[in-house]
Amino acid sequence: MAKDRLIIFDTTLRDGEQSPGASMTRDEKVRIAKMLEKMGVDVIEAGFAIASVGDFESVRAVAEAVRGSTICSLARTGAEDIDRAAEALRPAESGRIHTFIATSPIHMEYKLRMAPDNVVERAVAAVKHARNLIGDVEFSCEDASRSEYDFLCRIIEQVIDAGARTINLPDTVGYGEPGEYGAMVARLMNSIPNADKAIFSVHCHNDLGLAVANSLSAVMHGARQVECTINGLGERAGNASLEELVMAVRTRADIFPVEVSVDATQIVPTSRLVSSITGFPVQPNKAIVGANAFAHESGIHQDGVLKHRETYEIMRAEDVGWNANKLVLGKHSGRAAFKARLGELGITLDNQAALNLAFTRFKELADKKHEIFDEDLQALMSEVQPAERELRYSFAGLEAISRTGSKPHANIELVIDGETQQASADGDGPVDAAFKAVEMLVSSGANLLLYSVNAITSGTDSQGEVQVRLEKNGTIANGNGADTDIIVASVKAYLDALNLLDAGVLKAHPQRGV
Repeated sequence: MAKDRLIIFDTTLRDGEQSPGASMTRDEKVRIAKMLEKMGVDVIEAGFAIASVGDFESVRAVAEAVRGSTICSLARTGAEDIDRAAEALRPAESGRIHTFIATSPIHMEYKLRMAPDNVVERAVAAVKHARNLIGDVEFSCEDASRSEYDFLCRIIEQVIDAGARTINLPDTVGYGEPGEYGAMVARLMNSIPNADKAIFSVHCHNDLGLAVANSLSAVMHGARQVECTINGLGERAGNASLEELVMAVRTRADIFPVEVSVDATQIVPTSRLVSSITGFPVQPNKAIVGANAFAHESGIHQDGVLKHRETYEIMRAEDVGWNANKLVLGKHSGRAAFKARLGELGITLDNQAALNLAFTRFKELADKKHEIFDEDLQALMSEVQPAERELRYSFAGLEAISRTGSKPHANIELVIDGETQQASADGDGPVDAAFKAVEMLVSSGANLLLYSVNAITSGTDSQGEVQVRLEKNGTIANGNGADTDIIVASVKAYLDALNLLDAGVLKAHPQRGV
């Protein structure tokens, strides 16, 4: 018997970006969106168009760049929100407006300060307005898992009549329990007279660690769209993880009555890209995409896997994109081979200046490392800025001295507004000394919120990848840097964050629900 199709709705670029500090530039969002398109994600929620000029431009840029997926923008129920979303989605080959309003008693009373009748009226008007602008409209009952059943029936029936063709039932605060949540979905679908005219969707948060379980329970009870993010990214404890949902449905095809059209081999490359851009490393024991997900330490496990893989592995690592591919290129290799490998990794550089910069960085890395891995390329590309964006600060040179019994010291050389400048400083460690030397030159006034170091590959010649998060006057910026010298990588990451702050990359979230 043919199975139903489960629609994968990815909200990494919208809800995922609501993780504190996980801001993304327009170009970074386009890079991720292109990978999601390559993966075969059905719907990409590109942002919240009215939130800021930057969000609007990001939604529009994704709508222009992606053709294989539906592009969605979130909107509250006000006409201005909906108009702004429609405008941003105008270039999309397939676009969707996703409008929402809170439906739980606690949200209606204390947040909206609206009577239930007014909430229904506002929701219906919003869906009708959106349908006049675009053919595909989704409506979300924010905090559905804490909403009253009779009120959900009432508002959902009316928004379906108004033209909504996807009804989302968010577990906004992660309150749901799988049995209860799945039963709610089934009961609504069986009780609402016009339920057959819409696809029912779920959007689960992970506050109790149940986001994936709740989503899969809803699927078993009739939901045919799941809203999720790469690496489970999202505000607070995050969202349901795309990779876990997809592989659960694939691996347990014997029990799930649905199938997905996602190319699972793109999961790991996309996970790495999102991690690199957001500065949120993936924990080693994370299902599917963690470094230890397919590792076997126990002798008993190793023996079993060697004899018959299925003894301890329910999935093949290569099916989700894990591989041991090395970039067999060196300092004598040409641009064509380099560009071809980037293409295989889902990295496209149409701009010749950006390609030239990336190729130069590759050659510099090839002089330092004997073997170049795909992970090295992903890190390298996170440093390559769009050619049209001029950087105020760039790294020129560094000398760091750290000796037992002596105060660590750093001499730094930067290019600031085209002029080479130098400074020296002591610190509690070589990184601290280097950062203080940088601040002597730039006087940014920014606060350091996060400093994180990860080895990109194994071996003592591995590049260190550093994420730095800076905050200044409510603006947050994540900087990335990679180098075989961890002090150099740290300075590069710090300067990257400073350049983002200087460019005015804002982090604003007028909406924190759904």
